[in-house]
Amino acid sequence: MAFIEAVMQYGFLQKALLTSVMVGIICGVIGCFIILRGMALMGDAISHAVLPGVAISYMLGVNFFFGAVISGVITALAIGFVSQNSRIKHDTSIGIMFTAAFASGILIITMLKSSTDLYHILFGNVLAVRTSDMWITFGISLVVIAAVYLFYKELLVTSFDETMGAAYGLPVRFIHYFLMTLLTMVTVASLQTVGIILVVAMLITPAAAAYLLTERLWVMIFLAAGIGVVSSIVGLYFSFTYNLASGATIVIAATAIFVLVFLFSPKHGLIWKGLKVKKKRASLV
Repeated sequence: MAFIEAVMQYGFLQKALLTSVMVGIICGVIGCFIILRGMALMGDAISHAVLPGVAISYMLGVNFFFGAVISGVITALAIGFVSQNSRIKHDTSIGIMFTAAFASGILIITMLKSSTDLYHILFGNVLAVRTSDMWITFGISLVVIAAVYLFYKELLVTSFDETMGAAYGLPVRFIHYFLMTLLTMVTVASLQTVGIILVVAMLITPAAAAYLLTERLWVMIFLAAGIGVVSSIVGLYFSFTYNLASGATIVIAATAIFVLVFLFSPKHGLIWKGLKVKKKRASLV
């Protein structure tokens, strides 16, 4: 009750709650396509690769959204260029490029001598979210949801079988980089809530839990978004009530939901599988 009363009373907590919910939704939506494509490492790469863009934006005094998106897209293009024009495999290219981008961002922030900003960028602080950041997150949410709705069929086909997508005449490579751009935007929106280091958890964990609950993509998207919302609200509650890091509490909440699904999912849950095996053995005896 105290948390609900605080939400009603304090404007900063209302902004934190709205921003967290929006981030939970878009992370869940994009995360579904990321795990279906086996691109969890790419999600990690993009989340780290936005750091130099954020740092340069702070240095120039402009909104970090622009620098972060440019930095993330450039890194995604660089990863593709290296893997397509050398013997280096895709995962190796990811490791080289995202660590180089992340290290560059740390060096820039070190030269700016702004360790406080670095802490918030890395680990998030949703309770300190500004009105402008909330509206940017809202705008990104609209763009991401609209893009997924409009290009759902193309994303569906290329996520399950790129070869079939190419056979249908779909621009597979363009769709890939389009998804990378959406991923970068989601990462930028998540900076204030969970930070760069933990954003990959919000991209992967709710979608992974949803993946264990259904075999239909559209259902998976709604479930992942719902799990992201619940994780954000529960995490924000514990963050506010016990004065804990917001990003960490949100991620732990998402992980707890995943563990429950992993154990009790009707079709793929570990416990239900064990019970089915015991029943089969008993019937044989």
